[in-house]
Amino acid sequence: MIAPFLKGLALGVMLAISVGPVIFSIIKQSINNGHKGGFTFVAGVSASDITLVLFSQLFTELFRYLLDFKKEIGIGGSILLIGIGIFVFFFKKVKINEDGSQVLAMSTGDYIKTFFSGYFMNTLNPGVIGFWLVIATSVVDFSRSYRIVMFSTCLLFVLCTDIAKVLLAGKLRQKLTPQNIHRINKISGLILIGFGIALIWGTLEFSSRF
Repeated sequence: MIAPFLKGLALGVMLAISVGPVIFSIIKQSINNGHKGGFTFVAGVSASDITLVLFSQLFTELFRYLLDFKKEIGIGGSILLIGIGIFVFFFKKVKINEDGSQVLAMSTGDYIKTFFSGYFMNTLNPGVIGFWLVIATSVVDFSRSYRIVMFSTCLLFVLCTDIAKVLLAGKLRQKLTPQNIHRINKISGLILIGFGIALIWGTLEFSSRF
């Protein structure tokens, strides 16, 4: 089982080092809400990846069919990113204690919203859907055990690297002042808006050619 393990590890590295809106959101959540907020967001992203893998394996033809709506999915994902970016940039407030430290307490509702924010941000990214479809179709003729080892290795590696990002961002947060945290939120909002605009532009450009 060395071959599927190595292939899964290679796929995990590809996903882990890819730059996208999710990585910036993981950092933002970790800086704003500490490890718990970051881990909750990562759990949503991981649940999304697991859903897409299972969906691509169980319903490969239906998964291919969804790509016929790549334009609609891309536009929907773009609107989500732009909306989150606008909210973060203009309306998101960093809560500060009287002693100047940031409030990290999150309610159950906050955890639920953070989880689904990660879930849908990842799920509505057509690039992620395309990635898993390509991988799923490339191993469709392999044994079930091969695919289980490969996908499990990939997902576990990505999850571990996302957890590492949360921990590193948490250490960075300890050295930041509330003012700097506020600036990082503004920058994160602009990045999300930028990714959303780039995604919708790329989606429309791709659709116009085909």
